[in-house]
Amino acid sequence: MKNLFKVSALLAVAVLTLSGCNCFKKMAKNQDEVNLTVTPEVLVLNNGRVEADINVTFPEKYFNAKAVLKVTPVMVFEGGEVAGTTQYFQGSKVDDNYTVIDKKMGGNYTMHVSFPYDERMACSELQLRAEIKCPKGKCKEFTLVNLNNGAIPTKEEAAILANGGAEADALKRAFGLTIAEGVNTLQNDIDYAAAMQAMESGYKNVTTEVTKANYMYAINSSYLSNKAKKSDELTAFQQKAEAQKSNDRIKQNIYVNGYASPDGPEKFNDKLSAARSESGKKAAEELLAEMGLALDAASYGEDWEGFKELVAASDIEDKEVILSVLGSYKSSADRELQIKNISTVYSELADEVLPKLRRARVTWNYQIIGRSDDEILAQYAADPGKLSLEEILYSSILTEDEAEQTDIFNTAIKLYPNDYRAYNNLGVMAYNKGDYSTAASYFAKAESVAKAAPEVMVNMGYLELLEGNVAEAEGCMTKGADAKAGDEALGNLYIAQGEYGRAAALLKGSKTNSALLAQVLNKNYVAARETLEEMENPNAMTYYIKAVLGARISNVSFVYDGLKKAVELDPSLAKKAMEDLEFAKYVKDATFCEILK
Repeated sequence: MKNLFKVSALLAVAVLTLSGCNCFKKMAKNQDEVNLTVTPEVLVLNNGRVEADINVTFPEKYFNAKAVLKVTPVMVFEGGEVAGTTQYFQGSKVDDNYTVIDKKMGGNYTMHVSFPYDERMACSELQLRAEIKCPKGKCKEFTLVNLNNGAIPTKEEAAILANGGAEADALKRAFGLTIAEGVNTLQNDIDYAAAMQAMESGYKNVTTEVTKANYMYAINSSYLSNKAKKSDELTAFQQKAEAQKSNDRIKQNIYVNGYASPDGPEKFNDKLSAARSESGKKAAEELLAEMGLALDAASYGEDWEGFKELVAASDIEDKEVILSVLGSYKSSADRELQIKNISTVYSELADEVLPKLRRARVTWNYQIIGRSDDEILAQYAADPGKLSLEEILYSSILTEDEAEQTDIFNTAIKLYPNDYRAYNNLGVMAYNKGDYSTAASYFAKAESVAKAAPEVMVNMGYLELLEGNVAEAEGCMTKGADAKAGDEALGNLYIAQGEYGRAAALLKGSKTNSALLAQVLNKNYVAARETLEEMENPNAMTYYIKAVLGARISNVSFVYDGLKKAVELDPSLAKKAMEDLEFAKYVKDATFCEILK
C-alpha cells in the first residue's frame, strides 16, 4: 500500500506554486488524508497482460468544485512506454461528463489498468501522470503537473512538450509519479521444452504373443474326425507356428486344454474333458509334427467361464437373467437346473452357445526376443532398411549426439514416410534449439501425416503459448487432451490463462515442475512443499521455483538452497534471479549476492 500523502503533498506544493491555477490552491487542504493503493502491490503477468487496480480515496472538503483532474497510468520501460486508459475527475460545478468528486463528501474511486505484456516490462515502472484544468488563469487548458516536485512546465519545457519527440517523452516521464515497479513474471516460468511430447519408439526387446485355435467335438464325444482336424482356424495356427520354426529368437510353449459344455452330469463331463485333452493333444502333435515339440495337456471340465463370455456377448433374450444365475449359484447342477427352467431361451443356448464349448483348445504362448542395443546400432550402420520402424526410432535414444539423432529421424522418414513420429521428434529437437519456425514446420508435417495426433497437437499448442497465442493454444491442446501427458499440457494452458486453481486441481498428484508452479501461483504452499519432496528428477527450474516458494513463505534456507542449485545447473538463472521481484527483499543480502555473483 502507498499512502498518497506524499503524492498529494507534492500536488499541494504544485498548487501553491501555480499562481495561475487558482482552483487548485484550496485543494491543498487535508492532503494527508488522500490515500492511494495499488493492487496487487507487485504487478503480475497474467494471460499475456499486466493488470492492476489503482484505488484513490479523496477526503471530504478536498476537491475544488471548478477543477478538472486528468490522470493517465503509464507503463514505462527501456525503449518504450504504454499508456493506459485516462481517467477524468471533475468538481461538481464543472459542465462536463467526467466522474464527479463531491466537494463536501469526497469519494472513493478505482482505476483498472490493463496492458498487453511486453518482455521489457519485467524491468518497468507504473507511473501516474496528471494534468490540471481551471476555468481561470494559466491552466484554462490541461497543463502537465510534475508530481515529483510540484512544478508546472517552464516556457522552455512547454516548448519541448509542444514539439514532441524523444525529448518530450523524457520530460513526461520525469513529471510522472512511480507507484509500482517491475512485473512479476512467475507465470512465464513454465518449462515448455521439458513438457514437449517426444514420441516413444514403441520398440520392445521382448514381445509376448498368444495364438489360439480349437478342435471342435460332437456332443458327448472325444473323437475327432478328419474334417474336425482341418479347419481354417487350425491351418492358420499351423502356418503361423511353423513360420517361426527357424527363429532362434523365439521362446515358446504350446499346450492343449480340454473342455466340456456345462450340460449333463458333472462327473461325466470331467471325464469327457480329459478325453478331449488327450485326443486334442494327439491331433495337435500331428498338426505341428514339423516343429518337433512336446506338448502339454490338461482338462478343465465344464467350461462355465466360456459359457459366461459367450452369453454376455450374445443377443439372447433374458441373458441378464442367465448371468444372474451364474452369480447366484455355485453348483454346476444348480446352475444347469435354473437355466433349463428358463424354457424360452434354453433351446437357443443349446443351438448357439453350448456347441462352441465342446472343444480342445490349442494355445501357443511365445516370446520373440528382439535385437540388443548393440545389434540395432550395428544393423543401422550396415543397412537401416533391414530394421523395423520401431527399431530405427529406438536407436535415436542410443546416442546423445544430436547430429546422429537427426540422421536417424531423417532415415525413418525416408523409409517410412507415412509415420508421423520422426517428424514430431525433429520438431521437438528444433524447439529445444530455439528454432521455432523449423519446429512449427516439422509439427505441421507430422499433423498432415497423422491428423490431430494428440502429441503433435500438444506440441503445436506449446508453440502457440510461446508466441502468446493463448486462444490458439487452447484449440490445439484440447485436441491433444488424450496424449500421454495431456493433463500436464492442459495444466500449463490453465497457468498461461491465469486459472491457477484449475491448473493446480488438474495437476494434483503430478510430480512435475508444472504442478509445482501451479501450486505456488495458487498459493497452495503446503502442497508445493510436498511436491518438492517427492520429485524424482528435479532440474534447474525445479530449484528456482523452490527458491520462489521460500521467498513467499519466508523460508530463507529454501531461497538459498534453491538458488544455489538452480544456478549450478543453469548459470543464466543468476541474472533472472537478480531482476526477479520475488527476491526483491534479498537483493542487498550478502549470501544472496554471493550465490548469484
